[in-house]
Amino acid sequence: MQPFFLSPTVPVAFGPGRLAGIGAELAETLGPAQRVLIAADPFAVGSGLTDRLTASLNAAGHTATVFSDIGSDPQARQVDGCAAAARALDATAILAVGGGSAMDVGKLAAAVAADDAQAADYALMAQPLPETCLPIVAVPTTSGTGAEVTRTCVFSLPDGTKVWAWGGALLPRLAILDPEVTCSLPLALTAATGVDALVHAIEAMTNRNAHPLNDPPAMRAIGLIRRWLPRVLADGQDIEARGQVQIAACLAGAAIAVTGTAVAHGIGHALGTVGHVHHGRAVGLALRVALAGNVEAAPERHALVAEAFGIERHGRDDAALAAALPEAYDTFLREVGLEISLAGDGLGGGDAARLATACDTPENRPMFEVTCRDFDRAEVERLCRELLTAA
Repeated sequence: MQPFFLSPTVPVAFGPGRLAGIGAELAETLGPAQRVLIAADPFAVGSGLTDRLTASLNAAGHTATVFSDIGSDPQARQVDGCAAAARALDATAILAVGGGSAMDVGKLAAAVAADDAQAADYALMAQPLPETCLPIVAVPTTSGTGAEVTRTCVFSLPDGTKVWAWGGALLPRLAILDPEVTCSLPLALTAATGVDALVHAIEAMTNRNAHPLNDPPAMRAIGLIRRWLPRVLADGQDIEARGQVQIAACLAGAAIAVTGTAVAHGIGHALGTVGHVHHGRAVGLALRVALAGNVEAAPERHALVAEAFGIERHGRDDAALAAALPEAYDTFLREVGLEISLAGDGLGGGDAARLATACDTPENRPMFEVTCRDFDRAEVERLCRELLTAA
């Protein structure tokens, strides 16, 4: 058995309106008079959030500059651009504001800025991260990736390949969760990001690295998303519901920080490379086709997931309880309005071999290897075909 290590924790400040005091939070965490580069996605800029953050930082004696050349599928060149902006400012900290893409750009730029290398040099950790990097404060504006509490970043190389970088240097010094900033997120994106967090929690519970010491945050995240995400989608201005889903995403992020993800992310990342499908939707749909086989391979772990998801036991043994999970999960995806068919994305059964090939790459293969069952090429291609023809 491999040794098990608990992940280092990130201090988390939570509450509606919490960002109003970000200047004081930063001074308390990092010290006074910081030179802050705000790495923010265009949504955070267009909503006026970065203006409010800059005002709060200035009022507390810090100085701030905004970098916003960040897309929904972050590119290595954007990380390098953010790092260059940090050097030009002589920044002492990076404030990463937005969805997972913005946080990933800001986190990795904090490392790149401290060295002469470029983002691509850290793809799949071809070279180690610098021992020291700029301190990171993370402010998620979506409730999905949990990047505010992980030590990983995802970005794309110039050829479109999605790759990873990871290491302790990428762990934020502070995460600030304010559910008020998620209220303007469109409901379709709210659903997709919430499903992403749910998949994180399920995969953290059921892959080969799963461990009882890591079960509590994952199980709590599953229950919170099952209960509160439909309520958010019924009323996008429900602050309590927004806050509970935001907490769930953070808990799920903490869970995968220990165990990592599995097959749904292996297929999901490949689907992002091949079809540019939104990450949350991609992994949600990938788990939908993989779940029945996973349940059969690890019924005890999936029985725990089923209970956390609110499926009542009614005297059933673990195998029978777990067997109810795939249908309940499919029903939930449809309840929250996730589009199951990929026909609108220009994809179909004829793309199965191409998608399977994209799964069998150095950046995606490890997520298959850590899954609770083994895969050969035929099974991966079968799952891809089922995914691409679903309706």
